[in-house]
Amino acid sequence: MIVEGRRREVRKPVGMTMIKPLTYAVEVQSDAPKAFGLICEIEKWPVWLSFLRTARLADPRKPLRVASEVVLRSSIPGDHEQLFEVDQYIENHMLSLVGAYSVRRRIDFRIERKSKSSKIVVRLEYPAYGGRIASLIDRVTSRRKLATALADSLTHFKGLVEFERHPDALLADF
Repeated sequence: MIVEGRRREVRKPVGMTMIKPLTYAVEVQSDAPKAFGLICEIEKWPVWLSFLRTARLADPRKPLRVASEVVLRSSIPGDHEQLFEVDQYIENHMLSLVGAYSVRRRIDFRIERKSKSSKIVVRLEYPAYGGRIASLIDRVTSRRKLATALADSLTHFKGLVEFERHPDALLADF
């Protein structure tokens, strides 16, 4: 950054290390509106996102849109209950949440349309505080667990979105 002819160095806060975001993708045999509809059902996130304990809109009377607040209880390192704000919302394409108190916390859902299928991309980003040692410990413990949980969650999401609900499906096995 140039300020009054001098070069000013922008520094990150002392003791904070940014960790590369966790990014996973899965291809589903479903159209984008159906997949996006399931993603937008915030209260159902704990059903398929295994690292979440609860998820809810802060004001359930308002529809999901930009500036909506989402309250999450999760195993993501940080506060017990975290407040996120929707900062990007593009119908049938993208839902992006940013931490209300820390813009370094992000959860992004993106859908890429294909001819008869869709590709779901989920990105999870959070900082690790405590310097390089804490970052290393996080990579070995929490991050590894979150990576496994996110990969498993996308497999579960794939099953939910591809499941066909027919009126006679319940009795089809009998």
